[in-house]
Amino acid sequence: MVLREGWDVQNVTTIVGLRAYNSKARILPEQTLGRGLRRMFRGQGLNEKVSVVGTRAFIDFVESIKNEGVDLEYRPMGDRTPGAGPMVIEIDRENKSKDLEALDIELPRLTARIEREYKNLDALDPLIFSNKRLAIKKFSDDEQREIVFKSLDTGDQSHITNMDIGFNPTYQNVIGFFARTIMRDLRLVGGQDILFGKIKTFIQERLFEQPIALEDLNILRNLSEIAATRTIFETFKKAINDLTVVDRGTSQVRDRIKMSQARPYAVKSQGYVPAKKSIFNKVVGDSHFELEFAGYLDGCKDIVSFVKNDRQMNPSLFIEYQNADGSISNYFPDFIVKKSPKEIWIVETKGREDLDDPRKWERLKDWVKDATAKGEGVVFQAMFVREEVWKKRPLNGFSEAEAAFEVS
Repeated sequence: MVLREGWDVQNVTTIVGLRAYNSKARILPEQTLGRGLRRMFRGQGLNEKVSVVGTRAFIDFVESIKNEGVDLEYRPMGDRTPGAGPMVIEIDRENKSKDLEALDIELPRLTARIEREYKNLDALDPLIFSNKRLAIKKFSDDEQREIVFKSLDTGDQSHITNMDIGFNPTYQNVIGFFARTIMRDLRLVGGQDILFGKIKTFIQERLFEQPIALEDLNILRNLSEIAATRTIFETFKKAINDLTVVDRGTSQVRDRIKMSQARPYAVKSQGYVPAKKSIFNKVVGDSHFELEFAGYLDGCKDIVSFVKNDRQMNPSLFIEYQNADGSISNYFPDFIVKKSPKEIWIVETKGREDLDDPRKWERLKDWVKDATAKGEGVVFQAMFVREEVWKKRPLNGFSEAEAAFEVS
């Protein structure tokens, strides 16, 4: 928990610790390392890493966090160490053995089917929200002047900061914080004053087991509790999403994209497949499973070509969907397979599943239906490849995959 203290700086990727770090109290190395442990892209499934360089004492501390389940990856350093620079993924124009025109894949870019309608937030009625109402805790005068930092994951207390005697918190500041955070997380435009009033009414009349007075410092201290904070955020986000997120029921073709239009992009130095059936010079994956599947596709005699649909690739295929908390997110399917000029497959590979995976799959099924209806004779189909099924038996050809995995 200590590693989560301090400034909320999310874009630190490299830490160079050159202090002595010889104090028995480990607060300094904890805070130094903590600067790099904030994720930049939370909830997006990206594999983020922080690089740590430092004195022996600092590295000894870093190694000690392995006891808490942290994975460390070691790399040599020095003037004779080969560089670990990025790889460039680009169209394989120098490879004369590839027919780039035949390997190219064209996709329709569809308009969003799931959208947010920016309706008037005045339609929210916080008095009918179905949240669990909270008991009011009684705090002492000293406790009312404390800011208590807790883990949002476990609720465990991390540390306490005492407010200066000259600082008097107000409910306007607290409610304003809730309103700004909700609007930022849901990407709402306008209506903060209306949302402020709705949150105020909710806290006064609905959050606790009985109506409260917001001017009471004990109530403000209650609002810093994890249960209260989580209830406010989750209840309002759900209500706003229920009010504003709609499924149009169909999509239209906005334009078309070709994989040959992709610009070169850099990835970290990693394993790759030098695929013969891809328009790109290298195919990388987010896991060993994806690399295995890419190698399998490259050996399928019954397909024309394939690409790994990397989110860094421009253009790439992304599909909006409504995630588990009701918000709208973008989903990047893993592979695009051209079985023939008139048959394109969108393939999702999956190891361990999360709450959003069934939603992504249902949305992908809708996307291929819409794309086929607007595809001018091209049929689009979807495939969901589970790793546990993949490991059961080897496959020969893409047609065997169609029989082995869930398709639509």
